[in-house]
Amino acid sequence: MNKEINKNLYQGDETACLPQIRVVLSHTSHPGNIGSTARAMKTMGLTELYLINPKEFPSEVATALASSADDILQNAKVVSSMAEALAGTTMQVALTARRRELSQPLQTPRQIAPSIIRSARAGQEIALVFGAETSGLTIDELSMCSDRVTIPTNPHYSSLNLSQAVQVLTYELRTSCFEADWVDVQHLEEERDPATHEAMERFFEHLEEVMLKIGFLRPHAPKRLMPRLRRLFIRAELEREEVDILRGILKATTEFDRKP
Repeated sequence: MNKEINKNLYQGDETACLPQIRVVLSHTSHPGNIGSTARAMKTMGLTELYLINPKEFPSEVATALASSADDILQNAKVVSSMAEALAGTTMQVALTARRRELSQPLQTPRQIAPSIIRSARAGQEIALVFGAETSGLTIDELSMCSDRVTIPTNPHYSSLNLSQAVQVLTYELRTSCFEADWVDVQHLEEERDPATHEAMERFFEHLEEVMLKIGFLRPHAPKRLMPRLRRLFIRAELEREEVDILRGILKATTEFDRKP
């Protein structure tokens, strides 16, 4: 969906931006959770489902629990890596149930929903990322996401089914569509050209390569340097042109190093 169409999304249909938001399920073990997720998505107006290495799909169990959300299952994209699932997105919101060292600040679904809707209305692609049922997202998967969200469950009983978590997040997004005047802020979002997930990953690879060459990053004792730098640049919400500038600096650094 391009930005020219997106300018009038809020006129007549406040929820028309929701298809810009994809749901990503990583290594789902039970097909019933895929079907229930499809049902949760359709009730809230989301249509794009990505599945990273599901244990069983397609599945009759998934279809049964989708309860007339068969179209979402039929159009689901099965991919082999997180990088494929996040391709083209500029905002990746990871659900996590616990705090992790070096993590970005955690937000609740209600807190983060307005910024997701603003980005979607500006024509950006957003991913809501959910991990495996028993273990959640890995540290590596979390590091590939720009934002982290947690559902404030009862601390004495925090068990939440995967599809229930999807329902909570998608409900907050749909509700947020009706609760703010987006006209005043939309032009600010449209002026931005945020870097895509792929552009940021190429930058991080380039950065690590250069730091190894100049001896700033020690390959046998990297400690936490790269995770800290990832956190820093993700928090900065870089635009496409800014990433190009940074990569130009990195290229010039290595070229200068080769000069006699």
